[in-house]
Amino acid sequence: MITDLVKSALGRLRIIAFLEGMSYLILLGIAMPLKYLAGMPQPVRMIGMAHGVLFILYVLLLIQVAIERQWSIKKSLLAFVASLIPFGTFYADVKWFRS
Repeated sequence: MITDLVKSALGRLRIIAFLEGMSYLILLGIAMPLKYLAGMPQPVRMIGMAHGVLFILYVLLLIQVAIERQWSIKKSLLAFVASLIPFGTFYADVKWFRS
């Protein structure tokens, strides 16, 4: 199943959207509390870097898919905004990326 997803830009976007969403939740739910409640800044650096790379990949793939599939500006912007909201990429996957 994953090999089928990797073959298309939309499939790659779905994979990166999931990973980006998970990294965001781990950053907010685990790494940030460790930093501020336990005085451990290292997890924020590690998870933050991974999240940053995944976010950039998400945006680049989103642009590619939006051009390939001729998405409207509104749909493209909503998919971008979804990446800024916790659980947003999971919603975007169900709403827009499963076509």
